[in-house]
Amino acid sequence: MVIPMIRLIFVGGFVILFLIFSIPIMIAEKIIGKSNPERKSRSSLAIVNWAFRCVRFFAGTKVEYIGEENIPTDTAVLYAGNHRSFFDIVLTYPRVPRPTGYISKKEIEKVPLLNVWMRNLHCLFLDREDAKAGFQTLRDASDLLKNGISVCIFPEGTRNKEDGTLLPCHEGSFRIATKVGCPIIPMTITNSAAVFENQFPRIKKAHVIIEYGKPIETKGISKEEQKQLGAKWQSVVLQTYEKNKELL
Repeated sequence: MVIPMIRLIFVGGFVILFLIFSIPIMIAEKIIGKSNPERKSRSSLAIVNWAFRCVRFFAGTKVEYIGEENIPTDTAVLYAGNHRSFFDIVLTYPRVPRPTGYISKKEIEKVPLLNVWMRNLHCLFLDREDAKAGFQTLRDASDLLKNGISVCIFPEGTRNKEDGTLLPCHEGSFRIATKVGCPIIPMTITNSAAVFENQFPRIKKAHVIIEYGKPIETKGISKEEQKQLGAKWQSVVLQTYEKNKELL
């Protein structure tokens, strides 16, 4: 009981201190971005990835990554993952090989300082209550892909609290990829809820497995094939999830 609470204090304390002490870096990144946006993008990625690795260390989380060879490094991709934990982003972001914008819920945009870093990393904020704004966010995500920046989305739309299941996926998630013809990378996250959600508000040591499936190609596919993308993604993720549960 004591150690999980100490982990929570360490993680929370580190995040707060990082956000405060990184203010001068935010200013420097803003200046860099005016003359060299690509350099700003890559430096922000490196800084935040370092912070996420520190969070993982303080949480005592062991992560096993499988299938990273399936991620193309010469083109932007759409990562589509199942969603069980706040830690899903912390554990997946440090492995992206190129700048990647995550799609997050609108409420996160209100968190001071954190929202600045998220914007630096091309993250987008989805308003689930406003359909028009939601469609615009998806269009913005497609524009990122066109400009060589990968995008990560959780098609379930929110964190799923039921182990071994998937919530109905939002088909619009995959139109982000079909609009530009980029590959979809199925991303299966197994056991991430064991870090935090299963014993909220404590943080426990956990073994998490993240597997990247083979790319699902969207370039030139038919309308009928586009309609099957959601079902195809669900099948891959559920099968992989059940397989990897046996490795824990």
